[in-house]
Amino acid sequence: MTLKVIAWSTGNVGKHAIAGIDANPTLELIGVYVSNPEKAGKDAGRLAGLDRDLGVLASNDAPTLLAMKPDCIVHTAWVDDRLFEGLADLSSFLRAGINVVSSGPVFLQYPYGVADELAKGVIEAAEEGGASIFVNGIDPGFGNDTLPLVITGISERIEEVRAFEICNYATYNQAAVLFDIMGFGRAMDDIPFLLQPGVPTLAWGSVIGILAAGLGLELERIEEWYERVPAPFPIHTDAGPVAEGTVAGLHFELRGYVDGKAVIVLEHVTRLHDDIAPDWPQPAGASCYRVQVSGEPNYIVDLQLLGTDGDHNTAGLKATAMRIVNAVPAVVAAAPGLVTALDLPMITGRGLVRTR
Repeated sequence: MTLKVIAWSTGNVGKHAIAGIDANPTLELIGVYVSNPEKAGKDAGRLAGLDRDLGVLASNDAPTLLAMKPDCIVHTAWVDDRLFEGLADLSSFLRAGINVVSSGPVFLQYPYGVADELAKGVIEAAEEGGASIFVNGIDPGFGNDTLPLVITGISERIEEVRAFEICNYATYNQAAVLFDIMGFGRAMDDIPFLLQPGVPTLAWGSVIGILAAGLGLELERIEEWYERVPAPFPIHTDAGPVAEGTVAGLHFELRGYVDGKAVIVLEHVTRLHDDIAPDWPQPAGASCYRVQVSGEPNYIVDLQLLGTDGDHNTAGLKATAMRIVNAVPAVVAAAPGLVTALDLPMITGRGLVRTR
């Protein structure tokens, strides 16, 4: 059975989601929502950069799109700077009985114990509407929920699970994230939104929570830690210039404690130039998600990212989109409510192999 899908946004992740929907034989794209009126009326294929028409025109008429009663909405709209509006959008979809897969807000990956109050309305809307919602991506998402838990399944004894993102963000063309939220290009004594107390836990505490749940652990607390380094020279990024002496490297950890010991650790190493902070962890390839399980035996697994355009950040955006697009059939089949990576069956690339 083919599932009817609406793509909600055509931004950095949304354009890849449209391409993924088109490539998946179990899905049919029936509508595209855009907030920018200049995109309304344009073909989805062109907005996705496919260089061909898909026969579906973008619209900014949300009520008309919802009246089409899709089986699922693939929601990739930017919500970091409009959190409550984004939560209200998701609730409205679910209350209308429409299943949702979404790339954010990221705490919905596993909000329990981290953002229960913020998630409450969405969960209630899903239950009222008899619909399911799955929020995931590559990070938070597959790179630090499913991948680490799979590796722990071949362990005899586990002392620590550490999930890394090690990436150069110079080609990540999202100025709001790089400069406003993460604080790159700003003075070293300027503490950005991302590093305000409690914010890292709101953004990535779901990772610690889902790994603890998957391992049957009761968390005592989550600890935040970070360090930063300045640019040793002017740096050009796709999002804009970064002056010498301003922030160009960010290294942070969230540490989940059990019995007084940090057992689950999320670690991010973000540079704007490969030569910055050579003593920090280095990626495998151009960029990677690394899982390190310490115990018996010890494991290190590197997931390298590289798009066909030669850019690792393209691969990261595409991975986020494909994680939710390929989960659509499982989410539609799931029981109503918020579903997590712990609730879904293995998501594979069924139907995606091309031999010619």
